[in-house]
Amino acid sequence: MFSVQSFRQRGGKAAGAVQAGAGLFAYSRQVDSWVVTTQKPVRYEVRFCDDLFARGSRDLVDAGAGPAPATGRSRRFVVLDANVDLLHGDAIRDYFERHGVEARLCVVAANETTKDFETAARIIAEIDDFGLDRRREPIIAIGGGVLMDVVGLVGSLYRRGTPFVRVPTTLIGLVDAGVGAKTGVNFNGHKNRLGTYHPAEVTLLDRTFLSTVDRRHIGNGLAEILKIALIKDAELFDLLEGHGELLLEEKFQGVTAVGAQVADAVLRHAIHGMLEELQPNLWEAELERCVDYGHTFSPTIEMHALPALLHGEAVCVDMALTTVLAHRRGLVTTTDRDRVFSVMHRIGLPSWDPLLEPELLAKALEDTVRHRDGMQRLPLPVGIGDVGFVNDVTAEEIAAAVAEQSTLGRVKATGVV
Repeated sequence: MFSVQSFRQRGGKAAGAVQAGAGLFAYSRQVDSWVVTTQKPVRYEVRFCDDLFARGSRDLVDAGAGPAPATGRSRRFVVLDANVDLLHGDAIRDYFERHGVEARLCVVAANETTKDFETAARIIAEIDDFGLDRRREPIIAIGGGVLMDVVGLVGSLYRRGTPFVRVPTTLIGLVDAGVGAKTGVNFNGHKNRLGTYHPAEVTLLDRTFLSTVDRRHIGNGLAEILKIALIKDAELFDLLEGHGELLLEEKFQGVTAVGAQVADAVLRHAIHGMLEELQPNLWEAELERCVDYGHTFSPTIEMHALPALLHGEAVCVDMALTTVLAHRRGLVTTTDRDRVFSVMHRIGLPSWDPLLEPELLAKALEDTVRHRDGMQRLPLPVGIGDVGFVNDVTAEEIAAAVAEQSTLGRVKATGVV
C-alpha cells in the first residue's frame, strides 16, 4: 500500500514518472486504491471570566483573535440573543466601542421554536453581508444554549469552518451547551436532527449573567448539573441535596458566604465532570456515553411538548423515568430513588409530565436505537454517582415504570397522594 506522501516527486526522475503540470508525479500501475489517513488536533479553552464587560477587561476582544489587520481596525460579528440584548445590549455595545472594535450585532430570538435552519441561514446571510475575514475575526455568540448550538452550526458551515467564541448567558449554557463540541438545529420535528462537531475556540463563562436569569431557567440548568451528579459524582449530588434551594434562590451569585462557596464548587464539579467525559470521546465514536443519561426519551418528549417544557425539564422527566426503571431492576435503592425525586422537586424541576404515554416513549426509544447504531445503550443510574448500560428495556417495562413514576411525581411534588 502506498501513502499519498509517497507519490510526491522530491526531485529527479523516477521509474514510472510522468509529466503532470509544472512537476512530476510518481505512480505505480499496481496500485488502484488509495487510503488517506490524517489527523487534525483539537484544542479549545473553557474559562471562568466574571464581569466580562467591565471596564478594562480585554478577554472577549482578545479571544480567538488572529493577527492584527493591516488597517489596524478590529471588527467582530456578534450574534446576540434578543433577551440578552434587552438586558445587556447597551453594556455590550459600549464594551466594543471602548476597545475600538467595529461590531456588527445580529440580534436573534433564540428558543426551541426558532432553532431551525432558517435562523441559521439568516445569520449566515448577515455574516456574508458583513464581509467576515474568517482568519482574523471569530464570530461571537452571546446567549443561551439554543444560540450556542445555532451559531456553532453556522461557524462550521460558513466557508467550511469559521472560528467562533461562546459567551453563554444561561446556566444550561455554562454547564452544558457551552462546553462541548456539538452544534445543531431542529429539523422535520426532531431535536437537533441537523448538526456538526465544531467546538468554539474559547468559551468565556461569566456567571454574573445569571443574576438576570429567571428562576425557572436556573432550574433548567440545574437539571444538567443533576445529570452529572447522578451518573458520576455523588459529592455533587450531596451539594445539590444540601444546598440546591439556596443555589436556586441566589442564582449562583454568592449572596451569602455559604452560597458563594457552594456555587463555585457546583459549577466546577459539573463542568469538569462534563469535560472529563467529552474529551476522550469528542466525536462520539464510542456510543455508550454516560452523559447521554436523561437524553434517551427527552428529545421526543421535548419536541412534542414545545413550548411547554424547557430542555432541562424534559431531561429531568427522562431522568425520573430511568431512575424508576433502575429501581425496579434493583440498581437503585428505594431510599436513593426517593432522594432523587426529592432533589428534583426542591430545585423546581418536574419529575412527571402528562406526555409520558407508553406508546410515545416506545417510539422515542426506537428513534434513539437508530441513533445509537441499532442498540439501546440506555444509561441507568447505579446507586447515586455511577452508571450502567442496558439493551433489553421492553415496552411493558416502560409502561409499568411510567405508572409508578406518575404516582411518585405527584407524591413528591405535593406531599400527598
